[in-house]
Amino acid sequence: MANQADETIIYPFTSFNFAVEISIPGVSEQVCKAAFAECDGLEMSLELKTIREGGNNNRQLRLLGPVSYGQVTLKRGMTANFDLWKWFDTVLQPGKHNLRADAEVVMFEENSKLQKERVRFRLSRCLPVKLKAPNLNAKDGAVAIEEFQMAYEMLTIIPAQS
Repeated sequence: MANQADETIIYPFTSFNFAVEISIPGVSEQVCKAAFAECDGLEMSLELKTIREGGNNNRQLRLLGPVSYGQVTLKRGMTANFDLWKWFDTVLQPGKHNLRADAEVVMFEENSKLQKERVRFRLSRCLPVKLKAPNLNAKDGAVAIEEFQMAYEMLTIIPAQS
């Protein structure tokens, strides 16, 4: 039986303590200087190819096909910084259609005042896909939320160094 003092308790990651860092190589190290309220779309999936063998009716072969990646959706309160709007606008200009960014979603420990990292999700070669202004309603006292979506070509996970 192991000594309880030697055991490390591993808690699950919490989804509320994160940051998003977006940079465009050669243009800006940090495009967005705001915290996001929501981040969705960190996903990848493999396409399976199913092959049936002639005469063998009780078995099928499964082969790996190509991988596909999701589309990240970020929602946040409006700030005075319009960097995401500028990036979207720049991509629309002739000759700038291939202005790619790299992004990282960083998850932090739940109770760490120093914001100790648990893991990073690295998104490679991102392109802006959708930019939505907040709903404006004078009678609704809610915080103005905007939505930003970007497609990415590859997702890698980088665990924090202990």
